[in-house]
Amino acid sequence: MSYLKRKIDSYLFEWKSKPNKHPLIVKGARQVGKTESIRQFAQKEYKNYVEINFVEEPKYKTITEGGFSAESIVKAISRINPSFKFCPHETLIVFDEIQDFPDIVTSLKFFSIDHSYDVICSGSLLGVNYKSITSISVGYKEDVEMQSLDFEEFLWAMGYPENIGESLLENLKTLKVFSSSEHSVFSSLFIDYCILGGMPAIVNSYIESKSFSGTHSLQKQLISAYKDDIRKYVTGFDQTKILNVFESIPSQLAKENKKFQISKIASGARFKDYWGCIEWLKDAGLINICYCLSFPELPLKGNYDPSKYKIYFKDTGLLVASLDDEAQDDLRANKSLGVYKGALYENFVGEALSKSGYELFYYKREDGTLEQDFFVRTAKELIPIEVKAKNGRSKSLTTLINSEKYPEILYGIKLCSGNIGFENNVYTFPYYVSFLIKRFLADK
Repeated sequence: MSYLKRKIDSYLFEWKSKPNKHPLIVKGARQVGKTESIRQFAQKEYKNYVEINFVEEPKYKTITEGGFSAESIVKAISRINPSFKFCPHETLIVFDEIQDFPDIVTSLKFFSIDHSYDVICSGSLLGVNYKSITSISVGYKEDVEMQSLDFEEFLWAMGYPENIGESLLENLKTLKVFSSSEHSVFSSLFIDYCILGGMPAIVNSYIESKSFSGTHSLQKQLISAYKDDIRKYVTGFDQTKILNVFESIPSQLAKENKKFQISKIASGARFKDYWGCIEWLKDAGLINICYCLSFPELPLKGNYDPSKYKIYFKDTGLLVASLDDEAQDDLRANKSLGVYKGALYENFVGEALSKSGYELFYYKREDGTLEQDFFVRTAKELIPIEVKAKNGRSKSLTTLINSEKYPEILYGIKLCSGNIGFENNVYTFPYYVSFLIKRFLADK
């Protein structure tokens, strides 16, 4: 399986170049590519590379018994495996799957002070376990979250050059429409990406076989693994509640009103009983939560109702893998999104915005006369974003832009299957450039 270029690659190189860097913690959901990216980086950049996996080799959980100093831990590791080489300033130590041994984080302070070795920790479900260790080694570690491939990384995997994002961005900035052949190719690639999602193993399988054969099976295995993790790391009644929430997401997104309703999960289910379960899935890196604004104005934080929200999968491929068999067959055979069209496009845009660093917000007026899918902001402006499953008029978008009630909204963005356009202060962009919105607004 070939290595897929990732955006975290440049982040890791920048981290290494820092003169007084702290140990790094790479957190993210299972199978997003953390271990492979770290290995690729280690092999290129270090003379010696020591990898400790606490799940595969639990014997290493004894390495802190003699203390947490860098010298003590290095000595304990070399006692277990004398073949490891520890050359000061030329060695990277990687502690993988640290969710099974969070105590190792205590040592990061001492590695940071010692400065003899570079250290990277990684693991799945870290968001959940991280709360119990977040106060450990404060000021002596750096954190980064890794997610599955975004559409730009997918294009790299498909053979496009590293500057493909900047090339597409130039069209947005100049409002130059894509040629019919460009638009057709990128629209087709976008649907492929929606079906596959961004998990590296699934994308690699698709590239190597040049077909969707086997990809659904890999997606199902991944969902099964996530459910196994829930059973492993959650005890008691919460385990069932978390699984219920996770399994309820596709059907709730398929509704016209995509607001997540606790009452649809189980008879008598209440918000206060389930909120911790939703937070658990978010912290585990499996879902994005999109909150309903109290009113479309700045600031966004603190201006929302925590009891009204939509839930999207962090990877659209997980949503696709959760659909019923008939929808699966139609999707792969005919690239027809059926009744899930709106859900898939919305999930994809939410995923793209989240991977760009945005928190997710939407708005729905109480009387239902005004509804907007997403909002993002610049320093002084609030920008509504509409996701259109079908090309057509955007009544809510027009109202938000033209009404004096919303002085911070001067223009909006409509994402659809069409080409680039600008009319009545609405930018129209194709879905496949969603990952460029933050860069477009920054340049604007």
